[in-house]
Amino acid sequence: MIEYWHNPRCSKSRSGLALLQERGAEITVRKYLEDAPGTDELRDVLSRLGISAIAMMRKGETCFKELGLSKDAPEETLIQAMAENPILIERPIGIAGGKAAIGRPPENLLTLL
Repeated sequence: MIEYWHNPRCSKSRSGLALLQERGAEITVRKYLEDAPGTDELRDVLSRLGISAIAMMRKGETCFKELGLSKDAPEETLIQAMAENPILIERPIGIAGGKAAIGRPPENLLTLL
């Protein structure tokens, strides 16, 4: 089972979901903008991805600049910002077992199968 953090308005997110469905994956879709992950959940996904918080963020979002965030901000500050402003979370993200993948490009999600 793959938990899929999805934004239906995003073409990459729609493409990633379609790719997984074409491969017959069992998927639970989570519209993360409506059902935002908390800080503990974000830390867990970052650990599964093996990346820092800044690498999982949409740095071009207006909110990123308005909050005064930067690549040099403390990890916990970035995680808290994503929890409070889920638009900052890169999309899509698939999570399965002990692994996670950011679907940029969507083919990255195939590592979860």
